Amino acid sequence: MKTILTYGTFDLFHVGHVNLLRRARELGDRLIVAVSTDEFNLIEKNKTTIIPFEHRVAVLESCRYVDLVIAENSWKQKTEDIQKYQVDIFVMGDDWQGKFDELNEQCEVVYLPRTKQISSTAIKQAMQLLHQLDRELC
Repeated sequence: MKTILTYGTFDLFHVGHVNLLRRARELGDRLIVAVSTDEFNLIEKNKTTIIPFEHRVAVLESCRYVDLVIAENSWKQKTEDIQKYQVDIFVMGDDWQGKFDELNEQCEVVYLPRTKQISSTAIKQAMQLLHQLDRELC
């Protein structure tokens, strides 16, 4: 049985997230998803989420490709999680290409292509622009 592990914020869950999770799950038998907590996002990643952590976890738990959802609280926990869950393949989007190559000592590292023209950041920017236009029209 092959265990796959991936990490992410998964804010504003969209088809790009679904594609990543589906392709990750196709690499093995069990997919574990580590979701960045609100505190970790704010303190370590310097970004705020629109959807609260508990809601993002609930969405991921309902996804048919996901077998287990855990919290991401630290950049350093990846090594511990790989050991704890006996991970065979660590997966990230290719926007992280090369950033986790040191984990190859513990498991296989795979960078999957992102879905073109979709991202939580792009959605947030579009929402902000629409809000700004709406305010200008009022």
